[in-house]
Amino acid sequence: MIVALDHVQLAAPPGSEDILRGYYRDTLGMAELPKPPALAARGGCWFAAGAVQLHIGVEADFRPARKAHPGIRVTSIEDFARRLADRGAPVIRDGGLPGHRRFFSEDPVGNRLEFLEPGEA
Repeated sequence: MIVALDHVQLAAPPGSEDILRGYYRDTLGMAELPKPPALAARGGCWFAAGAVQLHIGVEADFRPARKAHPGIRVTSIEDFARRLADRGAPVIRDGGLPGHRRFFSEDPVGNRLEFLEPGEA
């Protein structure tokens, strides 16, 4: 029986870990998690904020996820959108989900991310 989503894995090109740390850690405010030694040798990096985990894996033939994306629930979505915009990340607002405020953004390698908060748009 499924009880929870443990993590979401996104892909990135080899050698992009430092720019990803700048985005996920410094822009989004997530903490970097240490990878187990056997997995650390493969490259990539892991991040968490509360129970939310994003794992970034290295893929030699990388193509960013343009449609597929994690949906990340946030609080104070307008403040969060401003934080991203102030740090140069795109903020693309979308009012298409009833009962939610949301926007889309992209990480530095082009992966799509959705940020949403329940409430009226």
